[in-house]
Amino acid sequence: MKRLLTAAITFLAAQTALAGVAIEHWTTTNGTRVYFSAAPALPMLDVQIDFAAGSMFDPADKAGLAALTRGILDLGAGERDETAIAEQLADLGARLGGGADTDRASISLRTLTAADKLPAALAVLTDVLRQPHFDAAILEREKARTIASLKDAMTRPDSIAGKAFWEALYPDHPYGRQATPESVATLTRDDLVDFHRRLYTAGNASIAMVGKLTRAEAEAIAEQLSLALPAGTPPDLPKPPGAARARTVALAHPASQAHIYLGLPAIERGHPDFFPLLVGNYTLGGGGFVSRLVQEVRDKRGFVYSIYSYFAPMRQTGPFQIGLQTQRKQAREAIKVVRQVVGDFVAKGPTEEELAAAKANLSGGFPLRLDSNAKLLGNIAVIGFYGLPLDYLDHYRARVEAVTADEVRAAFARHVRPGDLVTVTVAAE
Repeated sequence: MKRLLTAAITFLAAQTALAGVAIEHWTTTNGTRVYFSAAPALPMLDVQIDFAAGSMFDPADKAGLAALTRGILDLGAGERDETAIAEQLADLGARLGGGADTDRASISLRTLTAADKLPAALAVLTDVLRQPHFDAAILEREKARTIASLKDAMTRPDSIAGKAFWEALYPDHPYGRQATPESVATLTRDDLVDFHRRLYTAGNASIAMVGKLTRAEAEAIAEQLSLALPAGTPPDLPKPPGAARARTVALAHPASQAHIYLGLPAIERGHPDFFPLLVGNYTLGGGGFVSRLVQEVRDKRGFVYSIYSYFAPMRQTGPFQIGLQTQRKQAREAIKVVRQVVGDFVAKGPTEEELAAAKANLSGGFPLRLDSNAKLLGNIAVIGFYGLPLDYLDHYRARVEAVTADEVRAAFARHVRPGDLVTVTVAAE
């Protein structure tokens, strides 16, 4: 029975993805944008509130503030301490989640919609939004954990390479700021309270909801959550990142494997070149064993076990990145081959056979991105936060299938300039 139920749910979700996703949109009386999709098959609600409160809004001398603020946001609120929140959610079978990345901070709730579950779970979420404690003892505990984690990361070549890569890509932009043990150690409760006061506001938030609700019920929940926040306005964004400047950063490390990243700032969310870049990158390095980077660097030369490339569009210009690991003595030759493959692809683009395979995979696999309420919520949250069209998911496959080889070549020529690639190596000879 359990297997049959799981199969039925998966089938219904896949059919929903194929049929299109109906997203309703409105703005609450307190200025919060709301995006709702009814999902009556399961008696559950998934809700996520996103704020423009990611690490890009960290003050220059307080890197790590956004992550720490979000990290203790739900560890005590209203009349409940950390333990009381955990116990009540466990009793309700509900779960709080979320986190902070470069652009945004989010808090999510998954709960049953039964009358004895939903109001109580929403009450916890409302208190977390309205009155987080930012308890001093918890802050010191979480600071200590964060500092210990950062110190550990500073010993690992992959973490060292990742940190250096972002700093090299964005030397004059907040995207390049990285938390350090020293920056986190300086953070105070007043810093967290002030960051929360400025950025966790109704006017700086978007709410995504997926679940067994009517429109009227969804509106009431959105109003409740929005009114728990001060009105506020979105913060000013920093000046966009400048054009990439080719540079090589080589860091010593005793590891036996060299960790290598190449890339440059490439594209922001909503850019019209996204689909040609997505389709083209499947052939270049996003398609696993069928990609050119894997064939040339792994299969033909045996330099790596795996190699990948991807575009990460963000609120402002996000990166194009290639990542690989190889033996220390092979690093230079591997980088040379990677650059040759990228240069050839930018110049010539995919073959018609490669283009057809890329489109078939991306289009055919698209329903799997929407085969659960949680996945659907994540997609709707992105649409809401970044202001993408409400029918974005409906037209996704058609836009993939419409991409031509000429469009791929033109998009890569605009955004991936091989001569401007930043290269970061850790433990290379």
